[in-house]
Amino acid sequence: MRSSGILMHLTSLPSPYGIGTMGACARQFVDFLRAAGQSLWQILPLGPTGYGDSPYQSFSTFAGNPYLIDLDELAAGGLLSPSDYNGLDWGDDPGRVDYGKLYQTRYPVLRKACKALLAGPAGDYRAFCERNAFWLEDYALFMAVKGACEGKPWTNWDPAVRDRDRAALRLLRENLAADLDFWRGTQYLFFRQWSALKRYANRQGVRIIGDLPIYVSADSADVWAHPEQFRLDGDRKPVEVAGCPPDGFSATGQLWGNPLFDWDFMERDGFAWWVHRVAWQFELCDVLRMDHFRGFEAYYAIPYGESTAKNGRWRPGPGIKLFRTLEQALGKKDIIAEDLGFLTPAVHRLREEAGFPGMKVLEFAFDSRDGEGPAYLPHNYPPDCVAYVGTHDNEPVMGWLATARPEDAAYARSYLHLDEGEGENWGMMEAVWASAAGWTVVQMQDVLGLGSEGRMNTPSTLGGNWAWRAPEGFDSPKLAARLRRQMERYGRLPK
Repeated sequence: MRSSGILMHLTSLPSPYGIGTMGACARQFVDFLRAAGQSLWQILPLGPTGYGDSPYQSFSTFAGNPYLIDLDELAAGGLLSPSDYNGLDWGDDPGRVDYGKLYQTRYPVLRKACKALLAGPAGDYRAFCERNAFWLEDYALFMAVKGACEGKPWTNWDPAVRDRDRAALRLLRENLAADLDFWRGTQYLFFRQWSALKRYANRQGVRIIGDLPIYVSADSADVWAHPEQFRLDGDRKPVEVAGCPPDGFSATGQLWGNPLFDWDFMERDGFAWWVHRVAWQFELCDVLRMDHFRGFEAYYAIPYGESTAKNGRWRPGPGIKLFRTLEQALGKKDIIAEDLGFLTPAVHRLREEAGFPGMKVLEFAFDSRDGEGPAYLPHNYPPDCVAYVGTHDNEPVMGWLATARPEDAAYARSYLHLDEGEGENWGMMEAVWASAAGWTVVQMQDVLGLGSEGRMNTPSTLGGNWAWRAPEGFDSPKLAARLRRQMERYGRLPK
């Protein structure tokens, strides 16, 4: 079925408290999507953000981001008073998330809410903790110890704690019991609100596309609690780290720094960690975008300690064995393969064998730095793909046209017959909507016609990313009606 959706992370929604949340602003956006004839809402990873505020560098692959908990809903549930959070300094610019101020202001408010929660726990609180103990207990202890250690990464903790000595961990659980309760409580509150929001979206005919980073952060509960799953040395430091080789976009490549998986161990273990991980994601979303799909065929390994990605090498990934195991354990699921980057025939064969639709990014069709431009021209899109104008890692359309090489922008304008009067952003979006692609997703920034100021992330840079927020009233009925007319034109209205 031809469908369409919008990419917009929760953090980008407008709200009075410094960041988008799972409250009224999110439900209002769902209403906008339905009115606009959209049936898909793509978000970024939901995990708690760590260094650099990136949702792709999370303290846990299972936990939810406490910043996204809606305070007004906590007040409505009797866990807060509006006076607990109204009037606090959430940042000076409503168009940008100030993560530093959020860190200072959000947690004291959430501690008040959790104190009220734990004074008389909801009937399902204990059941939530028991059902999720397989990740929740490690996460809660990880965050409690990190707080006690002034935020230091776990590799710098006392060796007995770093190496998870049982006696040391038992003592910590006793001494940090109140903090453990707080971190459990925030997760209960997060997932209670997220479940309600997802149910609301599904009732409105909107499916959630989640996002699963292939790698996890080095400083995470996942690596601390399950070091056997990763390629670490005797001091629990990575032997090699993840990244991408040099290409036309970066002469030194991308050095992500994530620890690499011990795929041989994982296979011997029946990929159990991955089965738990993917199963959990499908409790949160309806469709799952698997980030950096090519890394499952072969991954780029960079020696630990390198300052760039230039000296890495390719190593074989788990291949189809992982996806057959997942399907056998979980059944057939809706998965999108993020098959961008340095692709080989083997990567294409793996995606086809797994039966996942791939991604097509329109901006890549005209960018002379990308060697596969023709594959991204819309007349070449197959039905079993998801077509984008750009992703969260790309410039919004108007920013791309302004900053691309003049000959590349001229090619796009000529090929697409872009009309400045109608809006060149609309011409770019219409190209993917009109294509044969089964699904299409556009950034909200492109619907709004924003330039570089709306960019969500610039890869391989630190600071200033993940901060864009939409203005109040961005999701107007007039804009919804315009989008809906386009969906009617191109046969993408929900059935």
